[in-house]
Amino acid sequence: MNDELQHLKNLGKTSAQWLHAVGIHSANDLRRYGAVGAYRAVRARGFRASKVLLYAIEGALLDVHWSELPAAHKAELNGKLDEAQSHNKS
Repeated sequence: MNDELQHLKNLGKTSAQWLHAVGIHSANDLRRYGAVGAYRAVRARGFRASKVLLYAIEGALLDVHWSELPAAHKAELNGKLDEAQSHNKS
């Protein structure tokens, strides 16, 4: 099987399967959702993904290994995630 998502940096079989389960099947789909949106969709589907998935998706979009994302960038992602989650609660 030729899975476009698995060819992106950081995304393995499980991550790709989770993304497929929420309707993300290509790099373009992933760009449309963005890292925070894709991560939230995976979590909403019931998968127990850690924040590493959030960073891995962002790294895949930027073509860098997730561990190379600067701490400030990770903090920004976490802030966007917190904002999106609190926005949904109100």
